Amino acid sequence: MPKLDRQDNVFVLDLGDGENRFHPDWLAAVNAALDEVEKADGPRALVTAATGKFYSNGLDLDWLFAHADQQKEYVASVHAILARMLSLPVITVAALQGHTFAAGAMFSLAHDFRVMRADRGYWCLPEADINIPFTPGMSAVIQSRLTPQTAHEAMTTARRYGGQDALAVALVDRAVDEDAVRRTAIEIAQAQVGKAGATLGTIKARMYASALDALRDGDISLG
Repeated sequence: MPKLDRQDNVFVLDLGDGENRFHPDWLAAVNAALDEVEKADGPRALVTAATGKFYSNGLDLDWLFAHADQQKEYVASVHAILARMLSLPVITVAALQGHTFAAGAMFSLAHDFRVMRADRGYWCLPEADINIPFTPGMSAVIQSRLTPQTAHEAMTTARRYGGQDALAVALVDRAVDEDAVRRTAIEIAQAQVGKAGATLGTIKARMYASALDALRDGDISLG
């Protein structure tokens, strides 16, 4: 399960050491951690990271198929975590040490910055291959953070981007060696801790108003 730690003014949220899929309990733990970050006083920033092969593999499809009657509530909770991260009033950095797929990739895009391992691991939106359309809100998040060309390619071809390829199309901000991923993310975050607060939250809310509206408007169809 996700665990929150703090290094000086930087909160580090470790998402786990498995596939880190969006199980309802996992989402609740992430939200509780974000509550703590938001309630803290003074300069601060947030890094999300993970341990092992995956950063996040996205939706917990096994849980979703077993609880089909709860699909609307589940997708709404995913929308909510994307909207919350996108508008969080602190600088956020995703440290992508492993595979980052589907809703996990969207979650990474909702951060302000991304650092990816250069030599192994992929960032991918596989929805075109697994026959699960993006919701309007998910589409809006992706298109708000990527260039039109990159968003089109990522969304329609399910391309798997390695670290250097992701850097070349500005999908991530840094591509570094494995042992430098988390450290680099913390360094980026530490340099921006003074930005935390209501003004930053307002800037993000206005910058991404269209995406936030799409995430919150209730259209959560996956079909």
